Amino acid sequence: GRRAPTPAPSDRNNKDKAEGGQENGRLVAEKGQKVSSGTGQVSNGYPSTSPQSPREGGGAGGAPGGFRTLVVQQTSLDPPRETWSKKMDFLLSVIGYAVDLGNVWRFPYICYQNGGGAFLLPYLLMAVFGGVPLFYMELALGQFHRSGCISIWKHICPIFKGIGFAICIIALYIAFYYNTIMAWALYYLLSSFQPTLPWTTCNNAWNTPNCTHYLSTDLNVSWTNTSISPAEEFYTRQVLQVHLSPGLHQLGAVSWQLALCLLFIFTIVYFSIWKGVKTSGKVVWVTATFPYLVLLILLVRGATLPGAWRGVVFYLQPDWDKLLSTTVWIDAAAQIFFSLGPGFGVLLAFASYNPFHNNCYKDALVTSSVNCLTSFVSGFVIFTVLGYMAEMRQQGVETVAKDAGPSLLFIIYAEAIANMPAATFFAIIFFLMIIMLGLDSTFAGLEGVITAMLDEFPHLLARRRELFVLGLVCVCYLGALSTLTYGGAFVVKLFEEYATGPAVITVVFLEVIAVSWFYGTKRFCSDVQLMLGFSPGLFWRVCWVAICPCFLLFIIGSFLAFPPEVKLFDYVYPFWTTVLGYCIGVSSFICVPSYMVYHLLTTKGTFKQVSQILTRDRGAICLHLH
Repeated sequence: GRRAPTPAPSDRNNKDKAEGGQENGRLVAEKGQKVSSGTGQVSNGYPSTSPQSPREGGGAGGAPGGFRTLVVQQTSLDPPRETWSKKMDFLLSVIGYAVDLGNVWRFPYICYQNGGGAFLLPYLLMAVFGGVPLFYMELALGQFHRSGCISIWKHICPIFKGIGFAICIIALYIAFYYNTIMAWALYYLLSSFQPTLPWTTCNNAWNTPNCTHYLSTDLNVSWTNTSISPAEEFYTRQVLQVHLSPGLHQLGAVSWQLALCLLFIFTIVYFSIWKGVKTSGKVVWVTATFPYLVLLILLVRGATLPGAWRGVVFYLQPDWDKLLSTTVWIDAAAQIFFSLGPGFGVLLAFASYNPFHNNCYKDALVTSSVNCLTSFVSGFVIFTVLGYMAEMRQQGVETVAKDAGPSLLFIIYAEAIANMPAATFFAIIFFLMIIMLGLDSTFAGLEGVITAMLDEFPHLLARRRELFVLGLVCVCYLGALSTLTYGGAFVVKLFEEYATGPAVITVVFLEVIAVSWFYGTKRFCSDVQLMLGFSPGLFWRVCWVAICPCFLLFIIGSFLAFPPEVKLFDYVYPFWTTVLGYCIGVSSFICVPSYMVYHLLTTKGTFKQVSQILTRDRGAICLHLH
């Protein structure tokens, strides 16, 4: 548990009388004072089978004899914390969260763009020295302190509590645009229940005279520079309808079809998470495993297509000279970070529902390995089909694979599926896979916010979880309306580039600094040893103290030095949209310094005294500023 300075006996007695012997719902036991372990008493929120006190006395990083042992006491106002029904529920939830749409479309594109097989070297190095240590750290923190991303800072370093609020805002921004991609996939799924897939022909109401079928048997059809495939026109003119919006300055009306699709998506989300991890833990048995079945089917089918080998060679052929480019290492660091997903509050929330002695070290290694392996295998699923398309079009694979992001799935892959035998079957399972990959991540992202808010305001929200979740889902739906307009795809791209990336990386940088430098790796490793029976080795300590901060600074610095050129289709984002994007990103991060200022202003003592604490003792700030 955490340590706090021992108050004067009179103050303590008054506080105990006022609060029934509790401090923030926790019984306080002085050193040398015996506290009976009655029925229902738990340590760190766990039944009495767990150790009653994580540490006694000063502990690592504290002054001897100056601290109390905090023992959690379950009361009628502090109901027992929910736990996972099975260990597999937790593992599937974490895997479902980490394995998302980015594994399917982003990793293969980044890989071939940055040297093919040669890219695997920087990717693995960034995973081993950056991504996995951060992943492990968050699982251990959540499991030990049993708190969401806001209230956990009471135990670690209260002055950094703004990190938790920033994480919640970032999670909301993600919910505003991420679920819209699932709405697009649902539109495709519903459109697949037709005798002829609508993105295979040029005689539809949305088609233009430039619509040309690549694989048409009509000898009079020729491909020119102005030609557009029916799959591209279906995506841009029927699903997105971006041709009705000139840009972000005039988004146009809301597409009622997409609005209904998104409403259906959020309805599924609500009834999957409204009761907590005991219900969402059951849903992920379908949503987290079905995508692997589909990937296997598509991999086998893709491997049997003519020209598949061309795509595989293009995907894996190493270009070692690319490793001399800084861009390759930047992309590798960013990809592994956003793929594993530390810093979004999800890992803290999920791990907080684990048994105290659960082996989170093994969980971190298993789930992160599954995530990386899934990304690698997804590349074969994508590039066997791209090789097939190149063979059919009699073009190079690099020409076919020029689209990145959602366009790779909704245009190129959709067109390839449409030209396979049993096209309807493959279209249905493919877009079902896309939806389920997205659902897992949405379950996790919102659960991170829900856990954080319920832990921070338990007496207000704990017994009203269903209503709170309903309100949260409604807020997310209303916030997503701008992404459902005719220019909604431009909004999605803006949020994707600016609202989450730089802000969450900066937040995680501060998180690892707070844990490693302020809370202290010695104390943190002592916590891990108490849970697992062994302390993290030198490798993990060095990673947390030095390598991970450098890893994150490297990504932040690269973003500032080489800001992304935001472009979608033929629309180049004007300068004012870049300013808007940075403002959205700062709007979440501003919680961190704002809360620091608030905490310093409300802390008793002169500014000089507080400054001395800041400069004299790293560990003291986390205790004295409480």
